[in-house]
Amino acid sequence: MRALAQSISIRFSNKQFTAEDSRISSDLHSRLRIAASSYLNSAPLIWSFLHGSLRGVADFADPVPARCAQLLAQGEADVALIPVIEYQAIPDVSLVPSVCVGSKEEVRSVILISRDRELKDVRSVALDESSRTSVALVKIIFAEFLNAEPTWSTQSPNLDQMLEQNHAALMIGDPAMVLRREGLRVWDLARLWRSYTGFGFVFAMWAVRNDARSRARQISFADARDEGLSHTEDIVEQYHETLGIDRESLRQYLEQNISFTIDEPLRSGLDLYFKLAHKHALLREVKPLKTVEP
Repeated sequence: MRALAQSISIRFSNKQFTAEDSRISSDLHSRLRIAASSYLNSAPLIWSFLHGSLRGVADFADPVPARCAQLLAQGEADVALIPVIEYQAIPDVSLVPSVCVGSKEEVRSVILISRDRELKDVRSVALDESSRTSVALVKIIFAEFLNAEPTWSTQSPNLDQMLEQNHAALMIGDPAMVLRREGLRVWDLARLWRSYTGFGFVFAMWAVRNDARSRARQISFADARDEGLSHTEDIVEQYHETLGIDRESLRQYLEQNISFTIDEPLRSGLDLYFKLAHKHALLREVKPLKTVEP
């Protein structure tokens, strides 16, 4: 990077610079804007930016996942941790390879809840407005595997209000983690997906606007993940205080329920998810996965 800056400086002194040189110089020195939810499931991915070696290297915003995607699409963020289905809708973005928020067996924080219905008898579902990936997933499960089409409504994550006029409710993230489940029927969506497909599920990935790739390459999001995972105990303490969940449950969630690295079963599950989303008209088309190479 220093050599490139020197090269640009030399061209300036010789008055041989171009508009492209100016753009590159601006791109290299402008501050990266990152958006990511601070839900527990993303905590190891963002720890380095908030508390670790990457603290202060970027402007950091903390909205819900759906809003992260909106900021990226509008050009108000350069990099965002987005629900994976949003990749298919946002033009001119690439994915950071290998890093994800996924689950191989049971996720615990993406759940469908009913008071008294069996899954096959659910005819109306209130959907948490926070993430389109989970919304599409529950619709796929009903259409593809249960051959059913409930009525859908979108609401904020308040279970009592969601179940007032619906048979079931979809909740995600921290609200799902702190929910008292006594007396409720609860279905874990990652477990349902695995039972029907045999694959794990990828919920979110880092996405980078193509015009910010040169700056994003200066950061190793995989190293940031690893640094966060090395501070699992710090994360456990933080979320024990904020969510009131016992430490062992938090530790198990981070170490066993969530996968932060994409392996082949997770990649296969992602490919199938996109294929079925298209089949059931939740996506207009499926574009291939384009990644930001180191």
